[in-house]
Formats: sequence, structure tokens, C-alpha cells
Amino acid sequence: VQLVESGGGSVQTGGSLRLSCSASQFTYTRHCMGWFRQTLGKERGAVASILSDGTTKYADSVKGRFTISKDNDKNTLYLQMNNLKPEDTAMYYCAASSFTFGDYCDTRGNVYWGQGTQVTVSS
Repeated sequence: VQLVESGGGSVQTGGSLRLSCSASQFTYTRHCMGWFRQTLGKERGAVASILSDGTTKYADSVKGRFTISKDNDKNTLYLQMNNLKPEDTAMYYCAASSFTFGDYCDTRGNVYWGQGTQVTVSS
């Protein structure tokens, strides 16, 4: 198993959660790591990405509320989510890819996915 997410759960509007993604050394050293989310009937969409040089990119819907970061000592990717809204409810996946597409991790080819962690925000 290359990527393992944790930290999902249920919170009320305005609450916070921190997602973690523990990676093997091989996947952690990919050029791009990121978080994606998916709800039923919709395509998986990019939430945030971080490159090997530390450059970050956020979807407009989460900018200013979510923060992506990495802990190189622990081979772990994080997503700090503050001021959560009901529309943030989704299954969240971490990904690792050797390439970017646009400003996010390229998921069209060789990409590693975690199993997902559910985030539910109630109003």
C-alpha cells in the first residue's frame, strides 16, 4: 500500500479537520502530491496540490480555508481544513504523481491513490 489517508469525520459548519496521508518513501518523493475530492455522481476534482519545491495550488472554493503541507521526516501529506462548509462534504483522496497538469497533480497517467477518507459537514 502506497498511500493511506486518515483524519476524516463529521463536523458542523465552521468546524475544522486535518487530513493526513502517510506515504511510502517511493510515492512521497513524487514531484506532485495533492488532495482530491469526490461526491456521488460527480467527477473527482482537485482540492490542493504541493510540488517537490513546496509550491502550492488551491481550488478557488477552498482558498483561504484549507492548507496543504508536508512533513518530510514522516513522509506525510496533510490537509488542514478550517471553516468547513456543507459543500465540502465528500470523499477525500490523496494522490502522488510524477507530473503536473495545469497547476495540479496529473492524474491522467501513472498516479498513486489512497483509499479515501470521508468528510461530512452538517449545517
